[in-house]
Amino acid sequence: MGTLMVSHPRAQECVEPKIFGVCSLGLIVFMFQPGGTNVNGLMTLGFAGARQRTDLCNESLMLEKLPACGKSFEEMMKKVDSKKWCNLTEFIMYYDNFTQCTEREANNASCFWPNPLAEGFITGIHKQFFSNCTSEKVHWEDPPDEILITLILIPVMLTCAMITLVVWCSKRSDILV
Repeated sequence: MGTLMVSHPRAQECVEPKIFGVCSLGLIVFMFQPGGTNVNGLMTLGFAGARQRTDLCNESLMLEKLPACGKSFEEMMKKVDSKKWCNLTEFIMYYDNFTQCTEREANNASCFWPNPLAEGFITGIHKQFFSNCTSEKVHWEDPPDEILITLILIPVMLTCAMITLVVWCSKRSDILV
């Protein structure tokens, strides 16, 4: 496996080496040896001066901060008529702010987003605001008989006409040559 590393002049600003024993800032490209059937590679980009995060997820901090996102969303949803809560276009900006807030708080707690705890919180918000937004099943009906018969007979008649034309042309091949 070949490795190419391009460092940035600010790499010495790293406080703690975390990955591969060096500040992995810049461009690291891993490539497979030629001749193999696997052509996949891995490219990692880092920013100069950035510190790699290896902290564990602080779930209690995340669960402490997420309700503030829910409270903010609740305040924003008060501006929307409750009859319009099922129409996403009425509150899409509020929901986007809520999503960004939950992502930010999860990241601040060194947690991935989404994660099961954040998803559970988001599900609770959905139950609170959108539980009455179940989609009603559409009951499909056949069109009126006149339209249905027309839609069936047109392709049948065209098929019969094409078959008749092919048979007629094949019997009259002496004229076509």
